[in-house]
Amino acid sequence: MESLNLAIKFFRDCGLFIYPSLFIMAMGLTIAIERLIFLSKARNQNRAVWAQVLPLLQKGRFKEVTELTANSDAAVGKIVNYGLIRMMSPSRREDLDAAMEEGMMEIVPRLEKRTHYIATFANVITLVGLLGTIIGLIKGFTAVAQVNPAEKAELLSASISIAMNNTAFALMVAIPFLLLHAFLQAKTSEIVDGLEAAKMSFLNLVQRIRAEQTAASGSKPQ
Repeated sequence: MESLNLAIKFFRDCGLFIYPSLFIMAMGLTIAIERLIFLSKARNQNRAVWAQVLPLLQKGRFKEVTELTANSDAAVGKIVNYGLIRMMSPSRREDLDAAMEEGMMEIVPRLEKRTHYIATFANVITLVGLLGTIIGLIKGFTAVAQVNPAEKAELLSASISIAMNNTAFALMVAIPFLLLHAFLQAKTSEIVDGLEAAKMSFLNLVQRIRAEQTAASGSKPQ
């Protein structure tokens, strides 16, 4: 109960500037939670689809892979489907790579979407807290100038303490936001690296199977 009273007093002492800080904090947390859920879902979907696709690719069963990835929501499914569609016409490895890279260019921005706002909110809330502190100090010094000399030290100390609450709250929010931003960026990079690895595996498998088919055709009696 004492902790709750201290928290209430802390927010009350921050003044009006606590409200924009709370709004920024709520926006940042909403985006962070949404991105965390989205990226976790994307990673799990990619793993599940790739676990189904890889054995089929290794056996050269491209038609089944096409059917599996045609309506897939997983990023890796979409990228493999881009490559399979390009395979329907005579194409070199570079053509397949370009087609799959086009798919990457469409998917990666979705993975990175809104993540940068968290770092922006961390910077903005720090500035809002600093502004609240400065305004609080200005009010404090103005009030001190109008009181008796005996009361100045006590009033000035209380004013500074209240003003610093804004910066303290801003830093308490900004530091976790920066850590969240770094974590989400690392999670996004992990997914993108996984997609790049899947793309290279697909290209290598297609090249190997084509080489085996060419060798088998060449070895048949005329």
